[in-house]
Amino acid sequence: MKVVCSGSSKKIAGDTRNNWVTMMFVTHNRYNCFRKQVYIDTCTEAFYDLERFGFEFGDFGFAFNHVHFLVNIPKRYSVQTAEIMLKSYSARKIFETFPGFRKRYPRGGFWSGYDHYESTGWKNLEESSAYIRDQPRHHNVHVVDDRQQRLPTVTAE
Repeated sequence: MKVVCSGSSKKIAGDTRNNWVTMMFVTHNRYNCFRKQVYIDTCTEAFYDLERFGFEFGDFGFAFNHVHFLVNIPKRYSVQTAEIMLKSYSARKIFETFPGFRKRYPRGGFWSGYDHYESTGWKNLEESSAYIRDQPRHHNVHVVDDRQQRLPTVTAE
């Protein structure tokens, strides 16, 4: 696999352009992989790891088998290159964290080939964010919060 390395992740001081894009990625074969909070958290963390390449992220909205999110793509990347980077890195991070996903995806393709993206201007940025935040209600999603909880400490007397 080719490692993508950008030169500098610093934003140019005079860069006033708007390249916010609303994206939707679907899991391969539309398997319902985002029923648990740990899977959602891992995927979101993987996306946030790519901020070192200059990406900026807005809201995330997870349904059972897809994710909607806002991303500001840096000037040096095309939408297609950004999509490849986002999908490949997040899939790799999910497979590293949860090796059991290899049983469901033996070829390593977590995301399907389907993608949807549209440019989001400043005028409809809030509308798009509201739509993304409303995904759990829209799809009637009830996520199981299975993150590890801390046990209350008991002191010996």
